[in-house]
Amino acid sequence: MNTPVSPELLPPTDGKIAQVTEDIVGPYELHDFFLYYLLRYGYSPKKILYLAENASFSYDRQTILKWLRIFYKRFFSQQFKRSCMPDGVKIGTVNLSPRGDWRMPSDASANIWLAELDEIQC
Repeated sequence: MNTPVSPELLPPTDGKIAQVTEDIVGPYELHDFFLYYLLRYGYSPKKILYLAENASFSYDRQTILKWLRIFYKRFFSQQFKRSCMPDGVKIGTVNLSPRGDWRMPSDASANIWLAELDEIQC
């Protein structure tokens, strides 16, 4: 139960897993927070940053910005995977099915969202 989640099935090295997903995508609590407010409400990066800073997280502004930038890059770059996924059930009010609620081109670019994050850091 204490083993960190990892999508890779790489063999452990000296008893330690070789890849920890949170080292790549960031803390799951932040990732889920970003995903929820992007998909459910369509909030901008500035608004999501503001909400994350004022939530009960123990992360500073720079840490939140770092993981928010990675979130947007990965979310947009992986859209092609969602475009070819099979039909699935809708549980709750949000889904990422390209034939349902979520309409996003496979070749969409995160540049506008990343530019907004660049403005924040200035």
